[in-house]
This record gives sequence, structure tokens and C-alpha cells, in this order.
Amino acid sequence: MITTFNTYYFKLSTSMEKYSITLLRVALAIVYIWFGSLKMAGISPAEELVEKTVYWFKPEIFIPILGLCEIIIGLGLLVKRFIPITIVLLLLHMIVAFFPMFVVEKACFDTFPYRPSLVGQYIIKNIVLITGALVVASKYNVKNYSKNNLNKDLI
Repeated sequence: MITTFNTYYFKLSTSMEKYSITLLRVALAIVYIWFGSLKMAGISPAEELVEKTVYWFKPEIFIPILGLCEIIIGLGLLVKRFIPITIVLLLLHMIVAFFPMFVVEKACFDTFPYRPSLVGQYIIKNIVLITGALVVASKYNVKNYSKNNLNKDLI
């Protein structure tokens, strides 16, 4: 039984080695395009949190711009040539995405620092997005770009 399981598992993992980072890149793009679209349409469940965090900007202007930036990041993840700059933008966005943990701490924690609220959990899950972006960045490096001749200016 274990031998059969291992046989199938290793066959699957061998084929996943070829496609997993591409799937991760597409998954990150879907999340960014989807969440950005919700902000652009004015129907994001994160609007109130954004308003409380960046209270010095008019939300009716800032939130759609934020949504547009998220859509651009998502689209950038889909175009291999733009991945290096897109990863930098994504990581900068993630730094800002953690601001509510400090600006509106009471909304993010039921008991600080070990019991996050649903809002806090929503923010903490960004660690997975950051890690995913780093994994994607590890594949789309100078070696990969020169091998595939994606952009001679990057090398």
C-alpha cells in the first residue's frame, strides 16, 4: 500500500515540479486581479479597513487607485517579461498591506498579539502571498531570463 502510494506521489510530484511555479504565479495573479477588481467596482469587503488605515486620503479616490495597482500587479504576474518589476511592486504592496496591524490594531486583534480577529487573519495570510511571490521570483531570475532570452536588458 505504501509503495503504491509513494509511486503515485512521486509521479505526481515529478510532473508538478514542471508546472507548480507557473500555477502559483497564475494563482497569485487571479487573487490580485480579483481583489483589485472588487476595489475598482466599489464592492470590496476591505474598503472600511483601507479607509481606517489611510484616513488622510479620500477613499473614493484612493481605493480605486489601489484596486488599479492590484490589477496591474496581477497582470504583471501573467507576463513573464514583467515579473521582476512586478515582484518588487507586489512586495511593496505587501508592506503597505501590513499597516493596519499597527494603525488600527484594535480591528486586527481580539487580544494582542496572539489572538487576531478575522481582519487580522485576513492580513496575516499575506505572508503566504509574500512567500509565493518569493518562490516565483526564485524561478524568474537572471539564469532563467538569459536561458529563455526573455529580456536582454535585464542581464
